[in-house]
Amino acid sequence: QVQLVESGGGLVQPGGSLRLSCVASGTVFSIAHMGWYRQAPGNEREVVASITSGGNTDYADSVKGRFTISRDNAKNTVYLQMNSLKPEDTAVYYCKLRGWPGGRYLEVWGQGTLVTVSS
Repeated sequence: QVQLVESGGGLVQPGGSLRLSCVASGTVFSIAHMGWYRQAPGNEREVVASITSGGNTDYADSVKGRFTISRDNAKNTVYLQMNSLKPEDTAVYYCKLRGWPGGRYLEVWGQGTLVTVSS
């Protein structure tokens, strides 16, 4: 059973930075694709950034140049470095793991961590 635990959210002023972490249990992390999503009140959940098992990254247009996703397979951890934060980045941020261990599709979500950007 894979579980994801996010941390690092909080209150930050506009222009500030935060780094989110997501730690995965189990042994599938290194072969899994990881993603960060966010959901603001009244909005649908949207993808923010993703990183493949091979390290290829992709970003939503709204965060390109400000956010960086990375992973440390030795620590079973994916990170989201968020710089130049804006009030519109306020949301609950979730990480997601997906992969095909043993040929079967696996998708797991974390519980979310709240990021509030406000002065």
